[in-house]
Amino acid sequence: MSTTLSSNGAASGSQVVVPENRGSRSGIVLAVLLTCQLMIVLDITVMNVALPRIQADLDFSPTSLSWVMNAYTLAFGGLLLLGGRAGDLFGRRTLFLAGATLFTLASLAGGFAPSAAWLLIARVAQGVGAAMAAPNTLALLTTTFREPKARIRVLALFSGMSSAGFAIGLIVGGLLTEWLSWRSVLFINVPFGLAVMVLALRYLPRVDRQQAHLDLPGAITATTGVTALVYGFISAASHGWGNATTDISLAVGAILIAAFLLIESRAAQPLLPLRLFADRNRAAAYASMFLAPMAGMSMFFFLTQFLQDVLGLSSLATGFAFLPTAVLMFAMIRTIPRLLPRFGPKPLAMTGSASMVAGLALLTQLTADSGYFPLLFVAMILLGFGLGLAVSPLNVIIMSNVEPHEAGAAGGALQTLQQTGAALGLAILVTIFGTASRAAGGTAQHALVGGMTTAFAAAAAIATLTFVVALTFRNLQPVTR
Repeated sequence: MSTTLSSNGAASGSQVVVPENRGSRSGIVLAVLLTCQLMIVLDITVMNVALPRIQADLDFSPTSLSWVMNAYTLAFGGLLLLGGRAGDLFGRRTLFLAGATLFTLASLAGGFAPSAAWLLIARVAQGVGAAMAAPNTLALLTTTFREPKARIRVLALFSGMSSAGFAIGLIVGGLLTEWLSWRSVLFINVPFGLAVMVLALRYLPRVDRQQAHLDLPGAITATTGVTALVYGFISAASHGWGNATTDISLAVGAILIAAFLLIESRAAQPLLPLRLFADRNRAAAYASMFLAPMAGMSMFFFLTQFLQDVLGLSSLATGFAFLPTAVLMFAMIRTIPRLLPRFGPKPLAMTGSASMVAGLALLTQLTADSGYFPLLFVAMILLGFGLGLAVSPLNVIIMSNVEPHEAGAAGGALQTLQQTGAALGLAILVTIFGTASRAAGGTAQHALVGGMTTAFAAAAAIATLTFVVALTFRNLQPVTR
């Protein structure tokens, strides 16, 4: 039997599915899974600093250029739940390998894109591959590393890699775009993807498939519902909340998600077992995983524009400007495995959320004359520390006592909420930014910064909700071997 951490600190038993990996083999498994996750997360932000050159090379219109980012987000967010549950039923190793292979091939095709349409199709294929691989990456980590302390350590590494990947994507994108070309931003995935595929075939444990059927009504309503919501959020960012496409997409998405929840409450083998939300700490962690990206993504999006359009930094310098945030997030990778068993989730989540609020509040003081030091530098430190401390424990809390046969569904739900929260938050904040910019008047830079500071104030309010959720956590008992 394996031992996992329950919400009240008690140990719970679950059937051993794979033999425990030890020594160098377990290290290779961990490296393979974390590398794949880093590739997937990097592709959410790595293209940001390359967009101007992509537009010039492939003749994107200003309105269609956003789809270089949105095509990936839409496919990724819309298919995550399905990818997670399919891994539970048809084999996580199989789905992981198929997803990593598709992601790698799509990256190669995108790098050779001769036209805008070709690139967008490749980005959709990347998103589909990511949705197959990402939830099964988390499930494989959970079922491979079953000893409580080891599980906390690897899940903290996974969470830290996911969080820091947003900032690292900007740094890597700046380096590659400045030194080589925007195509190298896609080509860089190929050698890493090939290494992941080869090592996964050799070292990933084989897990017997579950004798079950796929919840097709749930799969259809969940996938189309989440896709409609993500598309609605994207439309809101581009066209505003009063646009017919936005309103129809969001309404259809809400109806389909309501239908999905009704189906799941009655299904014998649901795509998303609603009992996952019965645990108080897991439910609070899911809520935090939705809210924290809503607030945090604003920093990457708006500060990239501020650094380039107001401070006049190059794409390379812009990437390195986010280094304090990335360093602080990575620092949490080493501290969370020690802090979480000692203090529990509540003080960590409260401290991290408070730091996020402070960092975003500081950004409301930006002006067109602000430099990088000290205001931006201090804000990035606060946000890096806050995001790392508030978000890194959430994967541990959500996955620590999940039954092995539901690990894929739990991981899919976690990442679906993360992606949907980021898309919704960015749509809301961009809409607020646009309204405030038009009202600010004055010079173009004055209007730009005025819109940003208003958006940062709204992001701080969302981060405050994350702090409120943190108050509801029940602390875990210390982990003992």
